[in-house]
Amino acid sequence: MPLVALRTSRYCGLLARLARPAPIALSPLASATRPRFLSQDARTKIQEAVSSSPVVLFMKGTPSQPECGFSRAVIQILGLQQVSAEKVATYNVLVDPELRSGIKEFSDWPTIPQLYVNGEFVGGCDILLSMHKSGELETLLENADIIPKVEGNQVPVKAP
Repeated sequence: MPLVALRTSRYCGLLARLARPAPIALSPLASATRPRFLSQDARTKIQEAVSSSPVVLFMKGTPSQPECGFSRAVIQILGLQQVSAEKVATYNVLVDPELRSGIKEFSDWPTIPQLYVNGEFVGGCDILLSMHKSGELETLLENADIIPKVEGNQVPVKAP
């Protein structure tokens, strides 16, 4: 088969896949009535975890060894924001299948990582990256007393 024909057939296959209709989104009512599988015990454990520290991150892997690029990115964003490790509790969802599925239902957010600040769900990697770029994340962390407030061009001084 000539190379041009081979390339064309690959593109046609790709175009056929792209031309498929998009899945129909569920209405808010349909998603609100879907069955919940999170046990009360699991829900309580997750609530305790979310409340365990000013900043809580559910991630794949650990801060020193993230096992996905999105978890790594969130760790890097927290580092750029100068969030102290003492203020962050991390939970590796890969070691606990119930936690991995449960946290998604708990937050009604389909992906991991997930960040909580003072018990409130903030978002996943894309949201945190956007908030970091816009300055919203810094403001949130300052207002939550996670990082020191910086006035003007001052640089926060770290205690020895």
